[in-house]
Amino acid sequence: MPVAMRSARSMALAAVATLLVGLTGCSKSGESTAPAATPAAAAPQARAASPLGDLSSLRVITTDIAARVDQGDLAGAKTRAKDLEVAWDSAEAGLKPRSASDWHTLDKAVDGVLTALRANTPAQADCKAALYHLMQTFATLSGQ
Repeated sequence: MPVAMRSARSMALAAVATLLVGLTGCSKSGESTAPAATPAAAAPQARAASPLGDLSSLRVITTDIAARVDQGDLAGAKTRAKDLEVAWDSAEAGLKPRSASDWHTLDKAVDGVLTALRANTPAQADCKAALYHLMQTFATLSGQ
């Protein structure tokens, strides 16, 4: 891919990522193949509170995973996904009692990312779609 096209694509991905990070929520709609967030989107921003509480640490990990997927580093993304899984499992006891239905919605989105990255032959497009869905889930849960 020519450098100019990569640069334009990177800028477009950063714009979408910034929008998604600002949204902090979940989508109950179907899957999307839109690009996932990038590291530039990880900048701290004011966010509405989720019924589940503070999900920012999970979002930071998700953004990092998305950056690795965007770079084609699926092995690195898979390794980082283990951090997401551990953080998610550790937070369950504090999150689930706040809103069990929202917890299940977010759990399904997290599982989608883990499944996509742990496939026998992970596909970058599938990983991006799962990450996009997870970022939408964060956004929906925060009401943005």
